[in-house]
Formats: sequence, C-alpha cells, structure tokens
Amino acid sequence: MSANANADTDANANGAASAAGADPLVRLAALPGVAEAVDAARAAVDRLHRHRVMRRRAPEVAAEAALRGARASAALAGADWPLEEVRRRSDFGGDAAARTVGAALRLNAEAGQLTGVWRGSPTRVLARLHLVAAGGGGVPAATVGRPRLAGEAVADQDGAEGAGAEGAGTEAAEVAQCLGEPPDAREVAARLDAVARLVVGGSAAPALVTAAVVHGELLALRPFVSHNALVARAAQRIALIAGGLDVKAVAPAEVGHAEAGRAAYLEALAGYASGSGEGMARWIGHCARAVELGVRESAAVCEALQRGAAA
Repeated sequence: MSANANADTDANANGAASAAGADPLVRLAALPGVAEAVDAARAAVDRLHRHRVMRRRAPEVAAEAALRGARASAALAGADWPLEEVRRRSDFGGDAAARTVGAALRLNAEAGQLTGVWRGSPTRVLARLHLVAAGGGGVPAATVGRPRLAGEAVADQDGAEGAGAEGAGTEAAEVAQCLGEPPDAREVAARLDAVARLVVGGSAAPALVTAAVVHGELLALRPFVSHNALVARAAQRIALIAGGLDVKAVAPAEVGHAEAGRAAYLEALAGYASGSGEGMARWIGHCARAVELGVRESAAVCEALQRGAAA
C-alpha cells in the first residue's frame, strides 16, 4: 500500500504500526460505498444460510464450495480447467497447470483446518499455506513455508517450470506488471507483522473488510517466492470464515473473483495498492461482490441438491 496515503486512507495494513491504539480498519469501513457493499454481501450469506437445504446438508454444500473455489482460484492463476475435470482427476503432479490446480485444491482443503489458528497466529497460518501450496513440486525446498529472504526474487511462474498449455503461472507475471516490483524482504517482514497485529488485535470493522485487506496486502507484498496469489485467496477464505461472515464456509469468494475476470481483479488490486480512498473502497467493494457471486454459486448447488440432482 502507498506509504503516503492521505489522512482518510492511511488506515491500512501498511500504516498499522503507526496507528497506535486506533482501529484502522474501521476507517476503511467508513469509506464511501463500503458499508453498502458489505451489507449486501452479509445479506446474501444470510439468505443462503436460511436455505432449507442448509439445515441438513450444509457440509455437502461446504465441500462443493471448497472444490469450486479451488477451481476458480486455479483458473485465475492460469489453469482454467472444467469443474468436472478437477473433480475427476487424482494426479496433480504433472505439468505446471496440474500443479496449480493441485495446489489450489490442497489450500482449500487445508483452510478449513486453520480457521481456529488464524486469530492467534496468522503468520503461522500463512507459512502453513505456502508449505501446502508449494508441496506439489517445482519450488526450491529451502524457500518453502517461509517469507522471502534478502536477495530472493518472486518467481514469474509461481514456481512452475514454465507455463503449461492452459497458461499456468501467468498470474504472477500479470500481478507484477500491475503493481511493479515487490517490496524487499525487510519491508515484507514489517508489513506482515502489521497485518498479523491487526488480525490478532481484532477489529470492530466487518470481517469482509479485514479479509479484503489481508487479501490485498498479501498480493501487494508477494511475501513468498511462489504461489502468492493462491495463498492470498486462501487467506481471504480463512479470514471470512474465522471472522464470522462465512461460518459455514459456503461463500467461495474465489468463484466471484474468477467470474468477474482477471482484468477486473487486477484493476481492483491496483486501486488497493494505490492507497487512495477511492482505490481502497473499490477493492473492498470488489471483494464484497465476489462473496455475493460465490453465494450465488452455492445457492445453485443447494437448488440442485433439493431437486435431487448432482451439483
């Protein structure tokens, strides 16, 4: 985030260290249009929770949401496989695209196990997420599960050995083109610490605002040598669940991000990175809309289950 954001928008994770005693996320929640976007997302989640299928089959809907969210996150990363192909495959150790899909699936499976740890140790969760994502190969073992050290660069292909036929790995290069070079290791460490303190300290701001800041900051920092975007989306998922917005894990925001398209995603991310009030509000609104679209996907799953059809 911009270090010279104005007085209305200096309340972001980058400036958290200097906002002693304040709740910087509350000021973000007060930006024009944010409250309305957050309320719309909350209303959509609440409507889904009241669906009759959710009373007895919520775990099935959650499992399908995790699968569809993983497929969407991989699609944003360049591995745009049909849902049935993701469902059918069992071997994800082949080319770059297969490894990307496998990493997304592992992340969403792991996310459900990490929500209880998130509020107490977000940096531990992020390290675990990178370990899980990079565990499919293509990444130097010494770099896995920890933030970048001085002199270590972010891989253009997210650790893949060249983009596959589906274009896996291109997202890392497009994020770099959108945001420029990532911060150095010292700044990454300081800003990750600021994010961790925001999460551990809690906030009166809605969970969606916190999740959007976590997601945006991880994309801006690119703290790992690989898989940063996949990890950022998984962290958003965890923050939404742990923060109480999506306690049943049925609102896959990744689906909404993918449906909006990578161009819109990167444009909104650029707004976040600008540090301006308008840009930050646009990013939070984009994340809110992604939750709404994820809810719509799960509502369709509920309708299919209600009809007795395969979702």
